[in-house]
Amino acid sequence: MNPFFQHGLDVTRRRFFGTVAQGALGVMGTMALGELLALPPRSGAKAKRVLSFHMEGAPSQLDLFDWKPGLAARYDEDLPESVRNGQRITGMTSGQARLPIAPSLFKFTRHENLDRGIWLSELIPHLASVSKELCFVHSMHTDAINHEPGITFFQTGSQLPGRPSFGSWASYGLGSLNRDLPSFVVLITQGFGNMQALTSRYWGSGFLPSEHQGCRLRGGAEPVLWLKDPEGVTREDRRKMLDLVSELNETEYSRSLDPEIRSRITQGEMAYRMQMSVPELTDFSKEDPKTLARYGSDVLKPGTFAASCLLARRLLERGVRFVQLYMRGWDAHNNLPGEIRLQCKATDQAQAALIMDLKERGLLDDTVVLSGAEFGRTVYSQGTLTKTNYGRDHHPRAFTVWLAGAGIKKGITFGETDEFGYNIAKDPVSVHDLHATLLHVLGVDHEKLTFRHQGRDFRLTDVEGRVVTEILA
Repeated sequence: MNPFFQHGLDVTRRRFFGTVAQGALGVMGTMALGELLALPPRSGAKAKRVLSFHMEGAPSQLDLFDWKPGLAARYDEDLPESVRNGQRITGMTSGQARLPIAPSLFKFTRHENLDRGIWLSELIPHLASVSKELCFVHSMHTDAINHEPGITFFQTGSQLPGRPSFGSWASYGLGSLNRDLPSFVVLITQGFGNMQALTSRYWGSGFLPSEHQGCRLRGGAEPVLWLKDPEGVTREDRRKMLDLVSELNETEYSRSLDPEIRSRITQGEMAYRMQMSVPELTDFSKEDPKTLARYGSDVLKPGTFAASCLLARRLLERGVRFVQLYMRGWDAHNNLPGEIRLQCKATDQAQAALIMDLKERGLLDDTVVLSGAEFGRTVYSQGTLTKTNYGRDHHPRAFTVWLAGAGIKKGITFGETDEFGYNIAKDPVSVHDLHATLLHVLGVDHEKLTFRHQGRDFRLTDVEGRVVTEILA
């Protein structure tokens, strides 16, 4: 009996061509053919790579990017019901007797950009110094109001677990630029405020082949667990062992036609090559001292945000397709002024240094950079409001992200919020719109990058999303 029917498997394009080519090309040739067949048209591509910062927990846009000077005169006033307009709020503030307006404690300064200038907080002076390279979108909105579904939605385009992450879609659709490193790498930095849990499915491949899932590099002396061979095992021993396992996997694949077996072979080969490539990648000893100084004093401390930013640059210049950098600790429900000072001290200099480092090396010309979060923060205070302290709850209705690099206009702002920073007043941008736009600068039509799963063609933007042409260069 034909094994396709015997096992009741769908005959996808990738699986069909992989099967008929197996005898002629061998395993590696088959995988290469499969990757070529998966590539969508890339006419008009501006970017080859993505660097995505996720500020997990959600920074306060009102204290960093979206200045509302009129709020000072409204200190401790109740948020008007006409502004909230019955919109849901979390259980953490829904029981408060009042929703008192909390103006930002921090000073804002106008910086000359290419259009009308932008007001940025005193907390981010280094980022302000490179603001002419950035595009600030003040009119982001999302459907999720809590962290877990919010991060899931921002990373995968769905609040429901199980969908592929953006990085996995990029790896699947565009392939790899470096055979010795994963096409999708994840870095995580621990913050100084309230930290939400991070789960590996945020960078998981969902129903895509598992070779496209994000590979997390850890801080410290061992960035990848079990990367070194045990004592007494030589490089030749490892090669022979891998060849034998691959032969066994090929036998099983010919019987079951399970594509995950091919992914297992691919991952084994990648791990073997990473034994050589990762030690070189994580060795900063040959970096120019001036470059190290630019990133700040923490750059040589593994696991810090500065070290992760420098490592991100090294990954990008070696052809890694998608680098995802999480910075935890932005969930400031109570002591926002104290926590956000620490967070910005840890991130501001390194983010700005990375932008300039990419620019000077020519990498910003073909890399698109995003810095965002799962949602924003409320204009009203959570808990007690004083002249020196306040907290802010989750706010999905309006928040700010910034972008830079390939295909993105420089030194502009887009979208506006109302005088309270609560609702979008002009040019709303959804998470699906943002994903569609980033895929566009990668040369991918978001409606055509699909994968058939359980009888349906899925895509990152689901059935929504428009390319925000107004921010494109």
